Amino acid sequence: MKKTFRKIHLWLAVPFGLIITIICFTGALLVFEDQVTQLTNRHLYYVESPGSQPLPVGTLVEKVESQLTKGATITGVTIYPQPDRSYQVNLSAPKGAAVYIDPYTGEVLGQSQRTPFFRTVFMLHRWLLDSQPADGGIFWGKRITGISTLLFVIILLSGIVIWWPRSRKGLKNGIQIALRKGKARFWHDLHAAGGIYVLLLVLVMALTGLTWSFDWYKNAFYTLFGVETTAPAKGPAHKEKSPQGPQPGTTTEATAPVTPFACWQQVYNQVAAENPDRLKIEITDGTASVSNNRYGNIRGTDRYTFDPQSGQITGASLYKDTGNSGKIRGWIYSVHTGAWGGNLTRIIWFLAALLGATLPLTGYYLWIKRLYRKRHNRAVH
Repeated sequence: MKKTFRKIHLWLAVPFGLIITIICFTGALLVFEDQVTQLTNRHLYYVESPGSQPLPVGTLVEKVESQLTKGATITGVTIYPQPDRSYQVNLSAPKGAAVYIDPYTGEVLGQSQRTPFFRTVFMLHRWLLDSQPADGGIFWGKRITGISTLLFVIILLSGIVIWWPRSRKGLKNGIQIALRKGKARFWHDLHAAGGIYVLLLVLVMALTGLTWSFDWYKNAFYTLFGVETTAPAKGPAHKEKSPQGPQPGTTTEATAPVTPFACWQQVYNQVAAENPDRLKIEITDGTASVSNNRYGNIRGTDRYTFDPQSGQITGASLYKDTGNSGKIRGWIYSVHTGAWGGNLTRIIWFLAALLGATLPLTGYYLWIKRLYRKRHNRAVH
């Protein structure tokens, strides 16, 4: 049986090994993208001399709006609890663009998008630098990475069968990487034992990553966890609050805000008071999202709705009350990237992805060495 699995392992790995190496290596680079970006552009994300009290959110957003070029609009603002963090004002165009502003002075610190380096790494990781055809044709880059990842799962599983020891002594030898028994032994152990060490983590990365490659796989993956793949109709928020504004039949003076952003500070104050342990609060027109999942689903949020005119909170949908369908996407991303447990799991995922990237390379070395040995033996005889 092992002979059959060796053939499966080899003849799947040989044509797709380099692609698997690229996927694993670029995935490792993306693990700390946010941290590296903030470190290399610290002047955008942090304020050197925090003041005593930030300016009102509406005032800050208006300052940004007055400097926007034609065609771009403000879609929201992200506020962090750390006093030395700048505010992130999100823009409609280009996609993913944001302006960072000093919350104490109103100074626009600059605009940031995904860096060219990480944009290239991401496109290489997901699509091998290919792009979606305008005519709706086959997206070959996405297709090839998806097929390669799927075959990587089979390669990993066949590798378990090949490695599986027959005795306790064999198990001991199978998990050791010899450093003083020659180069050939070292590369063999790095491939075999190293593959076993990272097998589970790399397998998890591959199985979660496939949800972005194939719809049939995503549907099956969601079904496995009891999640409906069709989006349910949106119902009312879990917690409804009666508006405290004027009731029908009463007359009051008009108190409409001067600008669309005038009530955003009021909304922030209310939401922040209810969520002292928040990571960040993002406010858009009529919605406030609170991120407070430090460990686990990093995309988990509590959502509040508010009246854009008065700033009155009208409802809340809490993450803890959200069904599986609302949580699974965030969990897939958190587990795939290793962000679910903070920097510790990021480091583990980074190292596992790097070692995973070496597996095809060490496999190529062993295969070529074996071919050379066979040819040499034939020449001798």
